[in-house]
Amino acid sequence: MTSKRQLRIPATYMRGGTSKGVFFRLEDLPAQAQAPGPVRDALLLRVIGSPDPYGKHTDGMGGATSSTSKVVIISPATQPGHDVDYLYGQVPINDAFIDWSGNCGNLSSAVGPFAIANGFIDAARIPDNGIVTVRIWQANIGKTIVAHVPVAGGEVQETGDFELDGVTFPAAEVQLEFIDPADDGEGEGGAMFPTGNLVDELDVPGVGTFKATLINAGVPVVFVDATALGYDGTELQGAINEDANALGTLEAIRAHGAVRMGLVADVAAAAKRPLTPKVAFVAPPKDYVSSSGKPVAAANIDLLARAMSMGKLHHAMMGTASVAIATAAAVPGTLVNAAAGGGTREVLVFGHPSGTLRVGADVAQVDGKWAVTKAVMSRSARVLMEGAVRVPGDAF
Repeated sequence: MTSKRQLRIPATYMRGGTSKGVFFRLEDLPAQAQAPGPVRDALLLRVIGSPDPYGKHTDGMGGATSSTSKVVIISPATQPGHDVDYLYGQVPINDAFIDWSGNCGNLSSAVGPFAIANGFIDAARIPDNGIVTVRIWQANIGKTIVAHVPVAGGEVQETGDFELDGVTFPAAEVQLEFIDPADDGEGEGGAMFPTGNLVDELDVPGVGTFKATLINAGVPVVFVDATALGYDGTELQGAINEDANALGTLEAIRAHGAVRMGLVADVAAAAKRPLTPKVAFVAPPKDYVSSSGKPVAAANIDLLARAMSMGKLHHAMMGTASVAIATAAAVPGTLVNAAAGGGTREVLVFGHPSGTLRVGADVAQVDGKWAVTKAVMSRSARVLMEGAVRVPGDAF
């Protein structure tokens, strides 16, 4: 039996926010994998180690969770006024496909640092010490992200004292601006709220009827009240991920929400699009203890939020879902706004399983329709390993 040698592909393993993934320059991929399609997907699946019926990613770079099974491709900008194109792929653990339908807000914080370190930014723009502003074209969803990346000694500053709940060690702060993050599509009542309603009645056969806020800002999200699910919003991963009935209920809500939002034609199609929409539940502030054992006081947060990612409760909060939370909280009448106490707000702090996060959004009504111009948050990022990944030559 003959076999092909392993290929050596330059790559960087990076943490961005509470996620990590394998970053590639487009030009470093094998020629036949530089264009979208099954060849590229097969290669990247093998890099991560999916599909893995054991659910461990032992033979790949994946971490066997939705937060750590990701790939990123960076290339020169195709859009005027931008520095790089950023393409993100979410890799399921047990399935043989890659979901390219959305963005990863957490890994967005690593794109600017990667671009600077890999020569995508003109050296004349990089000071010895200061901030480099990197304009990123998020190619999956056609949106602009502006990253403000600290540099020291002419190189990306990765260490610092910025602490992010859900990440063990402090690092340098990277500020992100998500510009015009709502969907550009035309829904019944406007792009941000695809149905035209701030709250819908979502009928889920065999499960029940739920009040839901369906919003597309940062990422499509189906928001429901925690109490409607029998929760109080302080749940940690074990309470949801070890309960098969809970997982089934939340996935059913997500699938029917996807249909109502016009993202898929039917419920069956939602299974082939696990990355989006997200489903999340919210509740008013309440004291709880985070997964790290740190107390979170109700007095220090505006609301509680928990979100599902790839069929499991996320250990912290997805960056894109944070954009949706900030946006929905700023619009009076949504379930998220109600959980936060109503009124108007540009900035809020919400509690998630790992702790808290501060986010902000600028919203306004334009011709009777709600729109969001910008959402802002801070993350951190750093290189974990750089060099090359090895992939069997017959893997794609």
